[in-house]
Amino acid sequence: MVHVLGHHNSVFNQFIAEIRDEEIQKDSMRFRRNMERLGEIFAYEVSKHLEYEKKEITTSLGIAEVPVLKKQPVIASILRAGLPFHQGMLNYFDKAESAFISAYRKHNKSGNFDIQVEYVSCPELTDKVLILSDPMLATGASMVKTYKELILNGKPIHTHIVSVLSSAEGIDYLHKHLSIYDVSIWTGAIDDELTAQAYIVPGLGDAGDLAFGEKVQF
Repeated sequence: MVHVLGHHNSVFNQFIAEIRDEEIQKDSMRFRRNMERLGEIFAYEVSKHLEYEKKEITTSLGIAEVPVLKKQPVIASILRAGLPFHQGMLNYFDKAESAFISAYRKHNKSGNFDIQVEYVSCPELTDKVLILSDPMLATGASMVKTYKELILNGKPIHTHIVSVLSSAEGIDYLHKHLSIYDVSIWTGAIDDELTAQAYIVPGLGDAGDLAFGEKVQF
């Protein structure tokens, strides 16, 4: 199942517009804050699909029965672009465990690239809900490789894959390679085109560079 939040009119689309806007992007602090706010909205929407239990809460005047989360999810993010987005979700799932993955494109002389995973920090995932986030879902290759690295730490009962912007090709790639797993896909918008360098068009550019400055190429 694919949930596209941008299909519904809400302030969510205002934040999407701002992270796409090349003039507003020049303010890296605002770009990070908008990513954080988008993370908060995604967290709220995903929370509607989690499991709850009723708990008695003592107020100054009596007892109130309130549904609360039965289990906190594990929030996993791909470094470095995913950090502001991760923080937004952590603002709402404030008791959640976190996982971090260092994954990047290693380009070769032919102009193609492989996905390299160098670092994974992850709690046990067995019988937990995993929220795996990355601001941009381009080819989908890094998301699939990251997911398969994470589930070496246990099998989640369900995984929510969350991206701010996705390509149609990336969504298709997830369907093809993750169909045997219990996975839901969440995104803000789906763009139709990828460049020869596998950047989403119209997209927004390099989310990591816009949030933290251009990286040094080795």
